[in-house]
Amino acid sequence: MKKILIIVLFIIIISLTMLAWWFYHTKQTKSDLPSSLNKPSETIGNINNDIPTQDTAPLKPKTFFDKLSDAAIERTLHQVRYDPKYVRIKYPMGDVPANMGVCTDVVIRSYRKLGIDLQQLVHEDISKHFNLYPAKKIWGSVKPDSNIDHRRVYNLQTFFKRHGETLPITDNPKDYKVGDIVTWQITPKFPHIGIVVNVGTDNPNRLMISHNIGEGPKLDDILFAFPITGHYRYQPK
Repeated sequence: MKKILIIVLFIIIISLTMLAWWFYHTKQTKSDLPSSLNKPSETIGNINNDIPTQDTAPLKPKTFFDKLSDAAIERTLHQVRYDPKYVRIKYPMGDVPANMGVCTDVVIRSYRKLGIDLQQLVHEDISKHFNLYPAKKIWGSVKPDSNIDHRRVYNLQTFFKRHGETLPITDNPKDYKVGDIVTWQITPKFPHIGIVVNVGTDNPNRLMISHNIGEGPKLDDILFAFPITGHYRYQPK
């Protein structure tokens, strides 16, 4: 009997100890909490849901010409030797070997990145309007040639004049926007072409050009380095 009383007493003492511990730790009031937790919530329970947010301008969707600029910049990551030789290629969506090319191939491959095949577009137009292109006068061509026509600067100039926007040639760098096509005359027999890209130069109003003038695709500040012969903006309808 005595052992039972001792056990019951022990249980009572343990129970009272646990109750006292629980009472002590749950008695804490709001005044005992950190001051930051005593403040009203700025978000929870806000009927108007006026959650404070940082003022940020929404990202502007990229235009066609922004994407063309990106594609032209990406071309500069490829190792390409300057090689203007004639190469037979498939049609449509044909291309010379990836490790070779000239200035026109920068433009052709940039548009192709956007799913636009200048080989086919130029060939279809020159096939219907052969006399409007300089192929016969300059190279002595007697008929369209899908292997090379689109890879010639003068032919691309004619195509862009016919199907794109022909923009003014000025000495104001602000007139040359991202995605514009520019052509130059390096020497009397050496035309050149490149794409204005979204990369700045030392002049805050002038942008870089993605082109290949003999050292592979690269970005250069050459907008006014040579006489400009054409300024175009082309987005297929």
